[in-house]
Amino acid sequence: MLDHVIQGVTVVDGTGAPAYTADVGMRDGRIAVIGRVTEEARTTEDAAGLVLTPGFVDPHTHYDAQLFWDPYATPSLNHGVTTVAGGNCGFTLAPLNPERPQDADYTRRMMSKVEGMSLVALEEGAPWSWHGFGEYLDALEGRIAVNAGFMVGHCALRRYVMGPEAVGGQPTGEQLASMVRLLREAMDAGAWGLSTTQSTSHSDGDGQPVASRHAGPAELLALSRAVGEHEGTQIEAIVAGCLDQFSDAEIDLFVEMSAVAGRPLNWNVLTIDAAVPERVPRQLLASEQARKAGGRVVALTMPILTPMNMSLGTFCALNLIPGWGPVLGLPVPRRIEKLRDPDVRDELLRRARSKEAGVFRRLSNFGRYVIGDTYSDANAGLTGRVVEDIAEERGQEPFACLVEICANDGLRTVLWPMPTDNDPASWALRAETWQHEDVLLGGSDAGAHLDRMCGAPYTTRFLGDCLRGRKLVGLEQAVKMLTDDPARLFGLRERGQVREGWHADLVLFDPERIDAGPATLVHDLPGDSPRLDSRALGVRAVWVNGVEAIRDDVVTGAVPGRVLRSRRDTETVSTR
Repeated sequence: MLDHVIQGVTVVDGTGAPAYTADVGMRDGRIAVIGRVTEEARTTEDAAGLVLTPGFVDPHTHYDAQLFWDPYATPSLNHGVTTVAGGNCGFTLAPLNPERPQDADYTRRMMSKVEGMSLVALEEGAPWSWHGFGEYLDALEGRIAVNAGFMVGHCALRRYVMGPEAVGGQPTGEQLASMVRLLREAMDAGAWGLSTTQSTSHSDGDGQPVASRHAGPAELLALSRAVGEHEGTQIEAIVAGCLDQFSDAEIDLFVEMSAVAGRPLNWNVLTIDAAVPERVPRQLLASEQARKAGGRVVALTMPILTPMNMSLGTFCALNLIPGWGPVLGLPVPRRIEKLRDPDVRDELLRRARSKEAGVFRRLSNFGRYVIGDTYSDANAGLTGRVVEDIAEERGQEPFACLVEICANDGLRTVLWPMPTDNDPASWALRAETWQHEDVLLGGSDAGAHLDRMCGAPYTTRFLGDCLRGRKLVGLEQAVKMLTDDPARLFGLRERGQVREGWHADLVLFDPERIDAGPATLVHDLPGDSPRLDSRALGVRAVWVNGVEAIRDDVVTGAVPGRVLRSRRDTETVSTR
């Protein structure tokens, strides 16, 4: 007997092949039959006019902590994501050295600063009962609703072995050997490989460059070589040039890391903007050179524009503009005083619009910011208005106007920059870039920057755009880009396609309605901490390993997800 049959559904199987109509039956967590189903089933549903696809695979998330208090990985699961890759950017919650209990507090403060996670939620929502990476994976096993695989973070490896000296120090030969051994132990336990960062935007809770930023090429290559000794593994890496354009040294580093491992290396995120036409070819030069050297470097890029809000009062992307950090790091009264100084504002604007600001230059048109939440009577009625319009009414320069609005709220005002790359030329460039063999859709950062951005709904928003919006990609190809393409990059065993015998990770949706609702602020984290959430529109149901996990945008309470472990659940994707 079958567990469930979806009757008369339009199947888009993830391979890019044309859609077809069939019945699909599930049994024991697998797709048992595709075609005309005559076998008896416990439950059935008529799905005429609906589309059935494989579950979506998000290649870049930070659900490492959230899964403990939210096993459903919302809102990703609502938007059809059945498999998430975590442990990215060099940051993981494990391993933790049992001889230094204080390392857990350091890790929590680092994650709060660098990934924008609520410190209260980190403290109250996760058990912190592990030391080894395998113990961390075991703590999640059997209690999550999505499938989840994790890289092991370079920062955690360094901290475990070197302690506080991980920030600023260089390992001895013995310490490097210990790091390599610890990485091997993590991969033996199921880690997907190594993640690391050298990005200048990544600082710890003390404001210091995170541990992996102090690693030299020899250390990175030794760890990469260890990755290549284990089955079903990967590398994920971030460097400063990911934000704009790689240096020659960064390209060489990516190429060498991938080549010595014989494994794909993915990085996040390729920003596509027709106003900077030289960026895409420069970034993809790393992929071209890696292919020649026996490696593979894959760029992640988002198929939608994900708004990220800003604030002059709390840490955000504005702090990362060269020269802005020291001003925005001052106590609030002193910060307001500095921001009101015309000379200071002129210098901040100059730095924000300079070449050194890289991709952050897009944040420098303050007249095109939209005012979000406000908190003072002086700002009543400004929510939803564009700064340049308010500035014109008041006879002010836009940045000066924005500063005064924020000062009225004690710098608590929420600011939403309008995207600068929402033009036809940029969308045409995106459609062209998506066809590159080493470009993959993803980079949601779901689980991180919770009150600043909501990238998790990129799947449904992209499909809605493909079906009823710009139509840059056909449905079959769009589904392949969200399912089988990332599944093949990670070597997921029997996931990513609607195929008999494969795991029943499935999404059923209405093609006339599939989309994502606007991001709204909710307070549902431990400690009543806030985050941005988004409703899934048109998603009828989501199955994970054959069990219904979502029905009409509501979690069912089932936790059928698996911790996906390298070798057992992933096969090697060799570059050689």
